[in-house]
Parts: sequence; structure tokens; C-alpha cells
Amino acid sequence: MLKQRGVSLMGAIFWMALIGFTGVMAAKLLPAYIDYFAVRKMFAAMEQNGETKGTVGHIRDAYDRRNAIEDVKAVTGRDLDISKAGGETVVTAAWSQKVPLFSNLSACMDFVVTTEK
Repeated sequence: MLKQRGVSLMGAIFWMALIGFTGVMAAKLLPAYIDYFAVRKMFAAMEQNGETKGTVGHIRDAYDRRNAIEDVKAVTGRDLDISKAGGETVVTAAWSQKVPLFSNLSACMDFVVTTEK
């Protein structure tokens, strides 16, 4: 006699629910991480073009020009922390983003991007 093989109905429902939950969480959290990587990309481009060497106003203007293209709402030029460390200009952006997941549950994510090596 052959042994039956396959997926049970309960197993299929469990795996579909797990995949669905993971997909919804990824769809809700992905925009925050896209903003993070966009800010990292802008900082790297600013460093490469020497835009982090000017005055505080010039650095913030350079960030705002790049942000006009990237459209990151979480961080503006006024939110940048610009300081000197070891004779070099250090530009830092630190922000928190709260993403509502469902009901009264939210994910709070803290991001920090800096030009410091």
C-alpha cells in the first residue's frame, strides 16, 4: 500500500498566514529603510564631491538640493548635526521613525547616518 504524501489543509493555511504576515510587515517597514539608504547615499555623494568641506549653511544647502531629488521626509537640512572632529567636518543625521503595524502595536526604529570614519 502506498503512503499518502502532500500538504494538509491546516499546514497550507499556516504557511499562507505566515507568508502573508511577513509580506505585510515588509511592506510597512520597507519605506523607512528606503529613506535610511537614501540618506546614506546622499552623505556618500556629498563626501565624494567635497560638499562636506564648506560652512554649515553650505552643507545644509547641499543636502537640501540632493533631498529635493530623493524626497526623504524624515530628515531635512535643518536636522543635520554638523561638527568638527580631528580637523574634519562630521555630518550626522539621527532620527526615529514610528510605523503603525496594526491595532495599538507600532514599530519604532532609530536610524543614524554619519560621515565619521
